[in-house]
Amino acid sequence: MKIGVVSDTHMSRNAKSLPQALVAEFRHVDQILHLGDWVALEIYEMLSQLATVEGIAGNNDGAEIIQRFGERKIITLEGVRIGMIHGHAPYSRKGTDGNALLAFEGDEVDCILFGHSHQPLMRRENGILLFNPGSPTDKRREKQYSFGLLDIEDGIISARHVFYDSRD
Repeated sequence: MKIGVVSDTHMSRNAKSLPQALVAEFRHVDQILHLGDWVALEIYEMLSQLATVEGIAGNNDGAEIIQRFGERKIITLEGVRIGMIHGHAPYSRKGTDGNALLAFEGDEVDCILFGHSHQPLMRRENGILLFNPGSPTDKRREKQYSFGLLDIEDGIISARHVFYDSRD
């Protein structure tokens, strides 16, 4: 199973399109996971034209998005338990990845996906894959825009970032 992972799109209702690099990759995924800060529900509609979409809300999302997706969830895909959180809370002194770990403390998960910082991250801690895809549209201090791809095969999950220079 191939999964597209995206966060922090921060696209307004006036957004005309998603970045071409993201669309090109997500046309070939089985599932898309959005980790919050959609900003507009129209982003869900754009993504759902490419594949099935699941997500959670972030700190910049309004009531409609929060009610539709919630702010934290655990999903199971191909036998792999994936925790999804934006990463802005609960607060810890260990950064966004610390917040993500804290949000699933005591839960059995194989992977924790989070966003919020716009900083791509991939590491394992205590056997759990921590993955932040970065942002496909708002790179902030990063050199490039980014999103992520997950592969699940025989119950094993692997991840990689896709980096690119233009958000068009």
